[in-house]
Amino acid sequence: MAEIISATSGRALQQAAALLAAGEVVAIPTETVYGLAGDATNGEAVARIFEAKGRPRFNPLIAHVADMRMANRIGVFDSLSERLAEKFWPGPLTLVVPLQAGSGIHPLTTAGLDTIALRMPKGFGGELIAHLGRPLAAPSANSSGRISATTAAAVAADLGARIPLVVDGGQTPVGLESTIVKVEDGRLRLLRPGGISAEELEDAAGTELVRGAHGIEAPGMMASHYAPGAAVRLNVDDVHPGEALLAFGPSRAAGWQNAVAVTNLSEQADLREAATNLFAFLQELDRGGAATIAVEPIPLQGLGEAINDRLARAAAPRDNTVKEA
Repeated sequence: MAEIISATSGRALQQAAALLAAGEVVAIPTETVYGLAGDATNGEAVARIFEAKGRPRFNPLIAHVADMRMANRIGVFDSLSERLAEKFWPGPLTLVVPLQAGSGIHPLTTAGLDTIALRMPKGFGGELIAHLGRPLAAPSANSSGRISATTAAAVAADLGARIPLVVDGGQTPVGLESTIVKVEDGRLRLLRPGGISAEELEDAAGTELVRGAHGIEAPGMMASHYAPGAAVRLNVDDVHPGEALLAFGPSRAAGWQNAVAVTNLSEQADLREAATNLFAFLQELDRGGAATIAVEPIPLQGLGEAINDRLARAAAPRDNTVKEA
């Protein structure tokens, strides 16, 4: 079971930072809800977040920062986004902005998108990020489909057997997730309502909010598919000449020697490693210019469910259909 340490304890900050630096996940208090935090630059740590929550999907995660200097290393801020950050950070506002080149954020955090959802938390979360010196991905600390946790006891009852540490900061003051907005062509779009009201945002922005999203842009949304430029052929038992091969495990599909390029998600058939590598390896094969990427079968259990879900979307017809969760 997870150890529970008070946020005011002298060892909470050091112990949480040590676990995070080692690629582990830690439940931490924020002003919104408790977050399941992992190093946003470490693919294995982010994969552990999905694994601990159960029945994961590759949706983008919010990257939490300590200050604007860290935020500017990760995202590109227009003038309106800067104004909103100055007004509401630290606090329960998440801004979706373009991802900086060389940001160091792992693609599993962004779900392969070219944007990043950023938030600056108050209290222990902000102190921990500053101490660690790295941004933290931190979705709500609860099993998928369950109510978000607003106390350490609720986190421990749900996830205590799956994580090493819960930092107890008491009851969270906001009690619901952050508001998520995105500036697009000078207009402010609401992607998810939350701890800051639309009226507060409109007053600060000096403009009306536009509601609705275009595909997967932030946590809590679902795209119809993740689509590389190449076509994707799933669960192959043979490789056609000229195809690129996304392999899995120690055994190869027949004709793999015909592939123009081969990457292996995990030679040891480790699903966590495969989840960590999926977006980067798909992008690598896609950049090679093959018309089709053939994908070897991947088990459905554990993180394999999420991997297969994402691959199925990658292979879906390119009709640009969007579904919202």
